[in-house]
Amino acid sequence: MKKRDRNNKDNIILFPDLEKRLMEKGLEKLQLKEYHEAIHLFSEAKNLDPENTEIHIGLVLAYFESGNLGEAKLLAKEMLKKGIGDYSQIVELYISILVQLNEYEEIIAVIEALLEEKAIPPEKFEHFSRILHLSKKMIESKKEKRVAEENLHSIYEDKKKLFSSHDPKEQILKVAKISKQNIRPFIEEIKSYFISEEGHPFLKTMLLNILKEQEYKKEVRVNKFGKTEYLIPAKLTDIREQNKMFEITYMLKDTLENEDPVLFENIKTLIERHFFLMYPFDFSPTDPSVWAAAYHYIGTEYFGSARSVGEFAEKYNASAEEINKALKIIREIDKISYPII
Repeated sequence: MKKRDRNNKDNIILFPDLEKRLMEKGLEKLQLKEYHEAIHLFSEAKNLDPENTEIHIGLVLAYFESGNLGEAKLLAKEMLKKGIGDYSQIVELYISILVQLNEYEEIIAVIEALLEEKAIPPEKFEHFSRILHLSKKMIESKKEKRVAEENLHSIYEDKKKLFSSHDPKEQILKVAKISKQNIRPFIEEIKSYFISEEGHPFLKTMLLNILKEQEYKKEVRVNKFGKTEYLIPAKLTDIREQNKMFEITYMLKDTLENEDPVLFENIKTLIERHFFLMYPFDFSPTDPSVWAAAYHYIGTEYFGSARSVGEFAEKYNASAEEINKALKIIREIDKISYPII
């Protein structure tokens, strides 16, 4: 067996200049933007010629262009340690990779070491000095951002404090206080509040609106009135532009504005309150005429001149059974709307 193995090994034939041909093929693939093929070819060439500068640089560039910045960084750093290639050229390549990785602390450390060793060529001094200056500015900017976020967090000692009070009015004041700032540091707490049974619908709407205004594009789960929906705040309709609310109001306006303008304005205000609380959910029945009839009925009931549901069913060409379903929801919502608004 050993003899056969040795014979097989002796039979392996390496083509002359194979590493050169692999490198040339790798460069060709690099130009064609076939980066993964280029990586494979340069890696094979590197195995055959581990000290070849052009192969190393080609492999670094292939990693870089393919988005594999971590590998590009490691290989460039290895070249610097082993002294492969022109030092200043490889340093510049290494720094360009660090810039893409936003590793500004490492950039500063490298350039300051070069300055101390007087290893920067005169023609590159201004270029490296500018990179050093910008890197320091980026770190300073990061520190300022971190301080700003810490200041935002310091509004409340811990995450629970945003909703620590059970008084809805106090909660609204707290949310209003942070509405003009980046609300994302509180997002996990807000998500918990959205699914909480104790969370007030008014405040949930307020928080959804803030997330919409701040273009929050991730999905959130929201519970309201026993319903659960998954929503992307940035994609929600504006609170004031809910089609169903417009349709109901228009029907009531058509019926009531001339007949009883005061009643119409009172019902309109009630609808706006309720749709704020329900936002952005759509409740069954879906037919706007059913809701118009139900709100007209509720309006007359509040002002002491209630009539039968059947009369409103006929007036709005709607089902009395469906109107009663809508009335049940309206009364449920109304129980919580007045104490907070």
